[in-house]
Amino acid sequence: MFSPEKILQEYFGYKSFRPLQREIIEHTLSGQDSLVIMPTGGGKSICFQIPSLGLPNLTLVVSPLISLMKDQVDALHANGIKAAFYNSSLSEFEKSQLVEDCATNKLKLLYISPESLIHAVKSWLRKLPVSLLVVDEAHCVSMWGHDFRPEYQQIHHLREVFPDAPMMAVTATADKITRRDIAEKLGLRNYELFLASFQRPNLKLTVRSQIAKNKKEKEILDFVRERQGESGIYYCLSRKETEEWSNFFNSNGVSSRFYHAGMASSDREQVQDGFIKDEYNVICATIAFGMGIDKSNVRWIIHNNLPKNIEGYYQEIGRAGRDGLPSDTVLYYNYRDVVLLNDFIKDSEFKEVYQEKIKRMLYYAEASSCRRNIVLSYFGETITENCGNCDNCLEPPSMFDGTLLAQKALSAVSRSHESVGINLLIGILRGADTIEIHEKNLHKIKTYGAGKEHSFVEWQHFINQLINQGVLEIAYDQHLHLKLTDLSGEVLRGAQRINLAAYQEKKQEKKTDRKQKTTLSSDEQLLAELKNWRKQIAIENKVPAYVIFHDSTLTEIASRKPLNEKELLEIQGMGQTKFERFGSTLLEIVQAFQTVPKKDKRSTFEHTFELYEQGLNVEQIAATRQMSENTIYAHLARLYEEGKPVNLNKFVSEYDVNRVKEARKKLNNNNQLKPIFEELNGDLDYRKIGLALSILAGQA
Repeated sequence: MFSPEKILQEYFGYKSFRPLQREIIEHTLSGQDSLVIMPTGGGKSICFQIPSLGLPNLTLVVSPLISLMKDQVDALHANGIKAAFYNSSLSEFEKSQLVEDCATNKLKLLYISPESLIHAVKSWLRKLPVSLLVVDEAHCVSMWGHDFRPEYQQIHHLREVFPDAPMMAVTATADKITRRDIAEKLGLRNYELFLASFQRPNLKLTVRSQIAKNKKEKEILDFVRERQGESGIYYCLSRKETEEWSNFFNSNGVSSRFYHAGMASSDREQVQDGFIKDEYNVICATIAFGMGIDKSNVRWIIHNNLPKNIEGYYQEIGRAGRDGLPSDTVLYYNYRDVVLLNDFIKDSEFKEVYQEKIKRMLYYAEASSCRRNIVLSYFGETITENCGNCDNCLEPPSMFDGTLLAQKALSAVSRSHESVGINLLIGILRGADTIEIHEKNLHKIKTYGAGKEHSFVEWQHFINQLINQGVLEIAYDQHLHLKLTDLSGEVLRGAQRINLAAYQEKKQEKKTDRKQKTTLSSDEQLLAELKNWRKQIAIENKVPAYVIFHDSTLTEIASRKPLNEKELLEIQGMGQTKFERFGSTLLEIVQAFQTVPKKDKRSTFEHTFELYEQGLNVEQIAATRQMSENTIYAHLARLYEEGKPVNLNKFVSEYDVNRVKEARKKLNNNNQLKPIFEELNGDLDYRKIGLALSILAGQA
């Protein structure tokens, strides 16, 4: 008898389902349609991957991006599940072989792009027995969604070709109007809506408002440097900004790449591939980058500008911490962002709806209450407790009666005939002696200098709240001038009291303990060893490191230190297939680490260096340490980069180093292993390329 729990344990390495997964699987196996709304990282894929193993015929998955398909298929193969993808990246021979494999029932899942689907459904696809239809990123079918794609509207033809197959529509974010539109456009029949919690407690939410450029640059650079070696995405509104910020990072010693839709597809693919494979850590990108990123170890997301809606914003920050480990998100914004966003939509037939979505996003950014609860309520989820992991919860503002301050600001707006923006209003209130104020005779109004006891940033803080509370509004189509509202009159008359949050300077985040340590703990040393091993295996298999194991799995191994098969299989993410492939090696690494004398545990790299200094070769060091030779080579490369007297030329010739140097030069100083490997026609293995790059780095 088919057991979803057994499949979950055997193939995916998890002992229990997340909320709703079991119900969705049962509903699907009973042959019924469903609309599944689960936040990014919530486990959507398992909801259709497990049923595919219990159904007699093929499960067809429509997926929008080639990279996303490839990652999912690689992960399924790593778990021992037969799957493939069909898209424009395949040769005609590969396509015909794939069609044959489908026809002979050799595959359980087939991923296909909507573009390929349009043609396939008229020919070979309609001849196949299909048990389940899945539409991933289903919000793309709706004009109300945040990433509409016209080709998605052709998917409904699948119902005509496969009338008996149930359909599952899956997306991470969709408000009520988008959900209804998805069901209508795809032709879902008597479907069940499965709406998972949008709680992502591991994500820390922070917003920074109206920050001067030089201060912003310093804040962001400090933030990224403190997370050296961790993957992050820096989202920008324009293509130009992605390039400028990437250049800023690179000029300050942080390796970065930019990504936007204006680049050649081959360049975009190279950037995305390098990021997924941890060849570099920081990507500066427009929102064109992200939907195809199934990368579990993104540790931070920064938005350089206000996003256009909460759906897109929450999906973008959801790309951090998919493995459940703590991750940071920071949103920077100013009111010019709102002008730009409104300019983007000015000719849209849905202008009013889009404007409302921008307002809701602005409300989130300017809120002084729990930010996570604002997002959850937007998606129809009500939580009474504060999250304890956003800036407003971690540093709750103290409130005071701000009615008098509000009256001063409103009076100044009124007496200036609603013709001033925020900065000029603050200048009036503080009694600034500027040319603009004197030219417009604003120094003569009654409230000139009435708020000089407060600094510029304090007034900025107070006015933002007045806007957020509806006491003032910004005319985005009139040079950002401030306007009075119906509530303004009540406040001016004293009929309505206003509470404001006191201004307090946001504290710079304390540098993490791990950055201040001179030595690593035992668990951290073992984790570093496990990650190093994983990286080598990923390179050898030409897949992203997280396809081998997620960070959370390695972290649990480092913490629990399993010493036998039973203990290792209890680790989350350790399925039977992965145990058979990697279990013995992992146990060897843990056991070897356990047997190293305590005095040697200062650093696993130093232990390798001591053996190297004793004259042992790589093979002997590997045998002594009970590690793979690739791991030892990686140790030696790192030791060399740290300035230790290691002669890497013993392992890679000067001729080969020069070949790598020339190849890198042709690739515009690209340090990614795969492009260099391909440029050299595969003549030099990844290990030697890595060593050569370490030597070249030392020569720079």
